[in-house]
Amino acid sequence: MARDDTDGRSTAWTDPSCPVARTVDLVGDRWSLLVVRDAMDGAHSFTDFQQRTGIARNILTDRLRKLTAHGLLTQVEAPSGRRRLYALTEAGKDLFAVIVTLRQWGERHAFEAGEPHSVLVDGDGARVPDLLPVAPDGSPLTSDTTSVRRPT
Repeated sequence: MARDDTDGRSTAWTDPSCPVARTVDLVGDRWSLLVVRDAMDGAHSFTDFQQRTGIARNILTDRLRKLTAHGLLTQVEAPSGRRRLYALTEAGKDLFAVIVTLRQWGERHAFEAGEPHSVLVDGDGARVPDLLPVAPDGSPLTSDTTSVRRPT
């Protein structure tokens, strides 16, 4: 199966049967993930995204188009009616656990001990607990305890 890039060209999936590869094809570059992160944190306008990320205008334009074309963002009318804003779709909101997991990996592995960094908190201000996959019986799942079943 192929997908259409924002310029209309059809490109083969990196690994057609792998959900990880398809996801990376859609949102695997750093700018796309940072745009999604900022949309989750309240950014809605082109200016919001540009100021929060420092991304070049042409790259931001490309990423917003791509994320919109692939159904992660949608454009909505601003209350003033003077411009269009961006909002996460349900597919975009579904990336929340991915963003949280990346954040938590970064907290453990991308900072020196004691180095300051932002922290994700819930509505009461408590730090969000680590997301860990578990089996139906509650036991932890790891790469050592799982395997991939490929289509036949």
